[in-house]
Amino acid sequence: MRAGRMAMLLVSGLLTLVGFGAVAGGVALVAVHQTQRDGAGYYHVRPQRLETTTAALVAPVTLGPASLTDYPLGTVRITVTPAGTEPLFVGIGPADQVKAWLAGVPYVRVEDPGLGPMPPRTRPVTGTRAAAPPESAGFWVASASASDAATLSWRSTAGDWAVVVMNSTGRTDVAADVGLASNTGILFPAGLIAGGFGVLALGVGVGLALLAVRPSGHWATGPAAASVPGSYPVRLDGRLEPGLSRWLWLVKWFLAIPHFVVLALLWCAAFALTVVAGFVILITGRYPRGIFAFNVGVMRWTWRVSFYTFSALGTDRYPPFSLDPDPSYPADLSVDYPARLSRGLVLVKWWLLALPHLLLVGLLMGGWYGVQGGLWWLGLSGGGLIGAIVLVAAIVLAITGSYPAALFDVVMGLNRWCYRVFAYVALMRDEYPPFRFDAGGPDPGTVAIPPSPPPSDPAATARELVGAS
Repeated sequence: MRAGRMAMLLVSGLLTLVGFGAVAGGVALVAVHQTQRDGAGYYHVRPQRLETTTAALVAPVTLGPASLTDYPLGTVRITVTPAGTEPLFVGIGPADQVKAWLAGVPYVRVEDPGLGPMPPRTRPVTGTRAAAPPESAGFWVASASASDAATLSWRSTAGDWAVVVMNSTGRTDVAADVGLASNTGILFPAGLIAGGFGVLALGVGVGLALLAVRPSGHWATGPAAASVPGSYPVRLDGRLEPGLSRWLWLVKWFLAIPHFVVLALLWCAAFALTVVAGFVILITGRYPRGIFAFNVGVMRWTWRVSFYTFSALGTDRYPPFSLDPDPSYPADLSVDYPARLSRGLVLVKWWLLALPHLLLVGLLMGGWYGVQGGLWWLGLSGGGLIGAIVLVAAIVLAITGSYPAALFDVVMGLNRWCYRVFAYVALMRDEYPPFRFDAGGPDPGTVAIPPSPPPSDPAATARELVGAS
């Protein structure tokens, strides 16, 4: 593949990644706007229990300048409900004045209130002085106190602020259920803007990818080996090389980082193109050849890196940065291009029909189950049963200097099973993957192509004939 096309694919992957993130964020913001807002327009956070044996709970709040619509928090409402018998006070004041007023008083600084399921994160501030009743201070910009539930409302303003929860008498041992709510007009427009930007980024990314994978003579799509008639059309091969380093496997993950970065972007592009291919198959019954060649190339590249790293450790030769077949490298993958594909299977084979395989492959590869998650990192995780077997082989290699051939054969069979399932889930074939692993380096469906004889030299042939006579 030419460098220009590879650059387009990397940019496409980056735009696709950004686009997916922006769309997900925009959808989340709009969903919060639609589901988490009460009749008065407030967005609520589930109350969190906060307590301390000191005199106060103090949460710092820093707000920047106004942006978009009003201040990002809008009108804030804080409700504190006593968890004990003491009436409570809640107030907001300038952070520096609150700090000076509490100087020498023991209190707890709330670094993170623990919104949702997360626990709060606090830091104690030591002191020996008793606190004065908080209502006596004159710097509160908003405050409330009650013996049952105290609710404070404050129009957020830029600056450094501190939210203080205390017993109304200033005594120690503060315990309260603190609920937060905000009435802001920023969530819905921010969600629309993020979603629109994401759709635009996805559109440009997919367009660049389609432009880069359009069929041309620059694609090397031919297989490195022929296939046995009647064999499964996804073939994974690996050749255990002799003389492996005893200790290089300890740093291969680090050496392969450039590959991980490039593959992360390529898989983003491959995921988007697979979605495009699914729609094309629904309409035409055919997998676009350029997208097919690209996706197989990404799978091949992934397998080479996996073979080098922790899915096999079968070679010390650094993987090439290439999507194309390379018979000289000891690991290869090929998928036969399908003449026709079922339109109906596109809707169910990647999740429903493949579910039994996904559960098993999840154990083999380390517990991934989702297409957008672990499936796109197939073979790079080095976890699960495959990772355990490879680790045993690596330890044996370090001790004896030899990689156990029997373990290599098992690892190859398990990887072969995983990649067959992946090709099926990625819509490349309609043939259901077999429930078996074919152990050994060469795939049972691969017939090695013998090297072509060297071109004849007429002069040498003539000399041989003369010598024979």
